[in-house]
Amino acid sequence: MQTLILTHATLAAMDPSGPWLLSDAAIVLKADRILWSGPMADLPPEHREAESRPLDGRLVTPALIDAHTHIVHAGHRAGEFEARLEGASYEEIARAGGGILSTVRATRAASEDDLVAQALPRVDALLAEGVGTLEVKSGYGLDHDTELRMLRAARRIGEERPVTVRTSFLGAHAVPPEFKGHPDAYLDEVCLPALRAAHSEGLVDAVDGFCEGIAFTPGQIARLFDEARALGLPVKLHAEQLSHLGGAQLAARHGALSADHLEYATDDDAKAMAASGTVATLLPGAFYTLKERQAPPVAAFRDQGVPMVVATDCNPGSSPLSSLLLAMNMACTLFGLTVQESWLGATAHAARALGLSDRGSIAPGQRADLALWDAESPAELVYRLGQRPLHARIHGGQWCRS
Repeated sequence: MQTLILTHATLAAMDPSGPWLLSDAAIVLKADRILWSGPMADLPPEHREAESRPLDGRLVTPALIDAHTHIVHAGHRAGEFEARLEGASYEEIARAGGGILSTVRATRAASEDDLVAQALPRVDALLAEGVGTLEVKSGYGLDHDTELRMLRAARRIGEERPVTVRTSFLGAHAVPPEFKGHPDAYLDEVCLPALRAAHSEGLVDAVDGFCEGIAFTPGQIARLFDEARALGLPVKLHAEQLSHLGGAQLAARHGALSADHLEYATDDDAKAMAASGTVATLLPGAFYTLKERQAPPVAAFRDQGVPMVVATDCNPGSSPLSSLLLAMNMACTLFGLTVQESWLGATAHAARALGLSDRGSIAPGQRADLALWDAESPAELVYRLGQRPLHARIHGGQWCRS
């Protein structure tokens, strides 16, 4: 296996034990791993004769990680966007049969090929911004066959594009019309059996749910989490987005990888999450689209040392966003994150939200997933709007142009 040295780089390693930015740096790669990184002057002698590729001062970061998406779905909800502009709330639209259930109807009617074809342009937009790992949820089927079809489509994205896909089973996303008023029956007859079937087919990496007044109660989500534990699967949760129902505390009690949204989370929730190691996934795209007014308790997360993740929440209704760089900008401008926090949120902390310890930073032993930028600093990438200064990606040691 050939060794490759990237030389004359500006390095933002996202490694808390090292400097934030290092100029005139080198990175040594072998196969799909990073062997060494640091100042060029300190390059170990055994690597100095290896093939090298000068980067002419370009910025190198870990490849970005989008840790929360609903990128596999059919159709769009532009009409609901117009309705919200005219004053309708997210909950009013959902209770009238729109929202998630609108996408459910379109997704149930789509074939696996249709779902892949519709998702790939959104995926390509993320890859063009340096994304190397992508989480994809089910949850727009709400029946046995469509939930599995969505997960198969997600797996295919990882086969058709140079990106790692991690799947989350989100059968507890909403109660479908045929079970209206009977959420427990839906869990018993559809959601839990579909989870078992998806797990037996190797389609699930984690289990998610939506704990909210328009979805499922903490007690119902606890049943889902108990089933996940029995299957040996980690959990995460949409929590405290529109109200405070106790989802963050539930996630913490179950040792969830992440609790996501969290606009209505409290200081006590932050303490519980810190104690359990549950990270906070912030989704400014949904906050912006829904014109929310209560932001997540960023100061409490900082005070308690809860790692904060930034993700797109790419979905057809509340966050039709396929730009992680823009999500990072929004996390800074809307939620008050620093540039460094936004970058850690899309790299090292995002890896933690997916239970991945082999990526998200540039350090020996880490996977060789890198983004090379025509930029001078990480701040420049968060500051610019609508630009894609990606020079190239390296995915598993392989050079990619997007």
